[in-house]
Amino acid sequence: MKLTGRVLHLVSDVEILGSQLAGGDLPEGDHAYVYGVNTDAIISGRACTLGYTPAILGPYFLDNFLDTVETDSVRAGGFQVIVGGHAYGSGSSREQAVVAHAGAGIELVVADSFQRIFQENMVYSGMPFTTDRDVLARLEAGESIDLRALSADLPPFFAAVASAGGLLPYGTALLAGSVQPTYATEVPSRPMNIAEKLVARRVWRGPDAGEGIAGVSPGDQVLCRAGFRGMHEYTTGMVMSLYRDEWGDTPVERPEQAAAFEDHFVLIDHPSVPDATKRARLAPAMKLTAEMVQACERDGIRLHGPGRSHPPGVCHRIVVEDYALPGDIVILTDSHSPTAGVLNAFAFGVGSTAMAFALRTGLVPVTVPKVVRVEVHGDAGAVLSPKDLILHLIGEPFFREEHWRESPTDTCVIEFGGPGLTQWNVDELSVLTNMTVEGGLMTGVVEPCAPIVDFLRERRGVDATPLLVHADEGATYAKVIRVDLADVPLTVATPGDSRNRAPLEAHGSVEVNNIVIASCTGGSLADLRAAADVLRGQALAEGVRLTVTPSSHEVAREAEDEGLLDLFRALGADVTPPGCGSCIGNGPGIPRPGETTASTTNRNFARRMGAPGPVFLVSPAVAAATAVTGRLTDPRRIDG
Repeated sequence: MKLTGRVLHLVSDVEILGSQLAGGDLPEGDHAYVYGVNTDAIISGRACTLGYTPAILGPYFLDNFLDTVETDSVRAGGFQVIVGGHAYGSGSSREQAVVAHAGAGIELVVADSFQRIFQENMVYSGMPFTTDRDVLARLEAGESIDLRALSADLPPFFAAVASAGGLLPYGTALLAGSVQPTYATEVPSRPMNIAEKLVARRVWRGPDAGEGIAGVSPGDQVLCRAGFRGMHEYTTGMVMSLYRDEWGDTPVERPEQAAAFEDHFVLIDHPSVPDATKRARLAPAMKLTAEMVQACERDGIRLHGPGRSHPPGVCHRIVVEDYALPGDIVILTDSHSPTAGVLNAFAFGVGSTAMAFALRTGLVPVTVPKVVRVEVHGDAGAVLSPKDLILHLIGEPFFREEHWRESPTDTCVIEFGGPGLTQWNVDELSVLTNMTVEGGLMTGVVEPCAPIVDFLRERRGVDATPLLVHADEGATYAKVIRVDLADVPLTVATPGDSRNRAPLEAHGSVEVNNIVIASCTGGSLADLRAAADVLRGQALAEGVRLTVTPSSHEVAREAEDEGLLDLFRALGADVTPPGCGSCIGNGPGIPRPGETTASTTNRNFARRMGAPGPVFLVSPAVAAATAVTGRLTDPRRIDG
C-alpha cells in the first residue's frame, strides 16, 4: 500500500475533526483521540437494516459521529486510513462495522487498541490493521507498506488465517484435511480455572483426532468444537451469503444445534414507534427478516419468532431458557452472547464470518483469555442488584483502562464466584455475564452454585450437578478482586458508554422523561418483579412515559399470570410483546426530541436507541422509582 489518499484522525476535538472532513490536515501537536469508538458510531443500527455489502454500508460509515460527520463524507473525502484511540470497535459483533470501513474506501485501520470481536472480524474478513503508529509514519513519509506483512506480527492462528486469505478459505482447507492445528495438542496438564477448562476440553486436535487437550494457557489460539450456534435478523442474511459464496449448497453441520431468532425487528411496527423510524427501518428490516426465514427453511435451522415454529423472545434469554448447559461453548452473532455464561458455560459473540465458519466446520476460533476472578461477598439487601454491581465493576480503571492487557490480541473474562452470588437467581445473575462485554471483555462465567442447579432442574428437568465445571485447586488468575456488596452503591452509567459509572446519588437531580424496562438485561421475570415492587400503589410522574418489554414469550406468560403486566398497564405503561425493541432503536421507547432516558438496557452509546438524547443505564428498581418521581431516584426514597 502506498498512501495516495488521506488519513482521518478520530480526535475528540470536533473542530479539528470537522476541519479534516473539510479538506484540512491534522494540526501538529498532541491530540486526544476518542475513547471507545463504538460499532454503533461506525455504522448505525438503522443503516444496518439496509443490507450488509460495502456499497450499501460505505456511505453511512461514521454517519453522525460526534454530530460532525455527514453521510458519505468519509468516502467522498478520499480517506484511505482511519486512526483511532483505545478500545476501537467497542460494542456490537455486527461485522457490518468492518464492511462499512471497506465501503468508505478505508484500506488500513490504526488504533491504540482494538476490542476483541471487531479485531477478530478484521482478521477473518481480511481488513488490515495495526496498533503500531510507526506504520502510519512510514506511510506518511512516502514509503510503500506491504499490508500482508502486518499479519506476521499476529499470533500463529491469526497469521495462518491471513495467509489463507481469510477464515472461510482456511475452513475449506481444513475440511479438505490439509490443515493441521497451529497449536500444540500434546501438552502437559496444569491447574486451570473454569474458562480454561471449558476451552481445553473442546479443543480440536486435528483431522480425525477428536477433541480435548490437557491444558491451555492465556494467549493460546485454538479451534474448539462449538455447541449451540445462533444468529438473528441483522446477521443471518450476511452469514448465509458468506456461507453460500464459499460452500454453495453444502448442508450446515449439526443444524439441530443451531437456531435463528426474529427478535431485533419484531417491534418496529408497534403503534408507539415514531413514524419516521418506521419509514426508515421497517421495509428493509422485513427484507432481512425474509432472508433469514428463507435460509432457515433451506438449511433446516429452527426459527424463533412470532408465529414461527419456536416461541419468540430475545435470543440471549431463550438460549438461557432452552439451549445452553454447563460445560458448553455457546456462540451467537451478537455481542451480548456472554449472557449464557450464567449457566457455567463459555459463551461469547462472534461476527458473521466466524459464524459461517462454525456452521460449516462445527468449530470456532478461541483466543484463550486471561481470567479475572471476582468474588462476591455480603448482603445485597432489598435494592442493590447485579446491574449495580456490573456497572460498578466495568467502570473500575482496571477494566475501563484494560490494565489486564499486555498485547494487542489479549482477551479477558471474569469468573464470578463467592457466597454473595447465591442470593440472586439465574435471571439476575445473567446481567453480570451479559454486561462483561460492555467492559471490553470476552465473556463472563459463573462458578457452580445453587441458582444454576435450581434453574435447570425447575426449567428443564435437568440435573446439572454432573455437568458443572469447577476451577482446579491452584488455578491462576490475572487478578482476584474481592467485592463486599456493602461497598457497592446504587450505580448508573452516564450517557455515552456503559463504563461511565457514577453513584446514583450524584445524579438525583437529573430529570427523566422516558423510562424503558426491557432487553436481555432488564426484561426478565425477576426484573419485572423488581420494578413492580416499586411501582405497586404508585402513579407515574406527570410527563413521564414508561415502556415495558418482556424478554421472552415465557417471561410474558409468567408476568401476565402474576398480574405484573396488568399492574404496568394500569399505570399507563406501554406494555409490548417480547423483543429487543428500543435497545437498538427498533421499537417502543425510542427517545423523543428533548427527552432524557433511564433504561435497563445494557448499552447507551450516542444515538443507539434510535434518536439523540442522553441515556442513563439503571437497574429495574431505579427505573421504576424514576418513573414515579420524574428524576433519577433511589427506590428506598419512594413512599410506600
